[in-house]
Amino acid sequence: MGDKILVVEDEKDIRNLIIYALEAKAYETISADDGEQAIKLLRKSKPDLVILDWMLPSVSGLEICRTIRRDVEFKDIPIIMLTAKITEEDKVLGLDSGADDYITKPFSSAELCSRVKAVLRRTKNKNTNKKLKYADIEMDLVNYKTKRNGRNIKLGPKEFKLLKNFLEQPQRVFSRDQLLDKIWGENIYVEPRTVDVHIRRLRKAITAENEKNIIRTVRDAGYSIETD
Repeated sequence: MGDKILVVEDEKDIRNLIIYALEAKAYETISADDGEQAIKLLRKSKPDLVILDWMLPSVSGLEICRTIRRDVEFKDIPIIMLTAKITEEDKVLGLDSGADDYITKPFSSAELCSRVKAVLRRTKNKNTNKKLKYADIEMDLVNYKTKRNGRNIKLGPKEFKLLKNFLEQPQRVFSRDQLLDKIWGENIYVEPRTVDVHIRRLRKAITAENEKNIIRTVRDAGYSIETD
């Protein structure tokens, strides 16, 4: 099978049509009919692309799109919005919410597969050799691998997100609240001290004997990654 695609569509006939068209092109598919199920599948299966209907029960496709874009781990997954809305304002709203492409209903299987192929190609080209590096730490964002001085480092999901956040903006100080929003997500209640626990785990994972601790605690401010 080829790339894995999450199809989020509450109308069964349309969902089955999409799945049939994609699988005929050798894509692997998983599907959901509401937003809550979609987020669970996203976290469990880590698809290569999401096809997302705008009008869903309970939570709209726009809200799901925004939720994905706020999540550090999944924010780079491409999203194609499906909708019956055809105005220019609607299209702009969908794209501003984080969608990579926009298909109006009704659509043909050929158009859908062509859009999927184009978006995946653009994403793969953008992500080729996508790495973060600071000092002696290197993070491969495509293969989810981290090394320090050539040594492989095993990180849990939250520790990976924390380190990625630090490497993207080295020497910047992040408060606990900022890290909670970036790593755990907005509107999710987590004790601020939870950040401290995961920082300790991250330090332990990336700091071998005789290696310098480069995750700095800034008193009354937060944390940063610095070599000096």
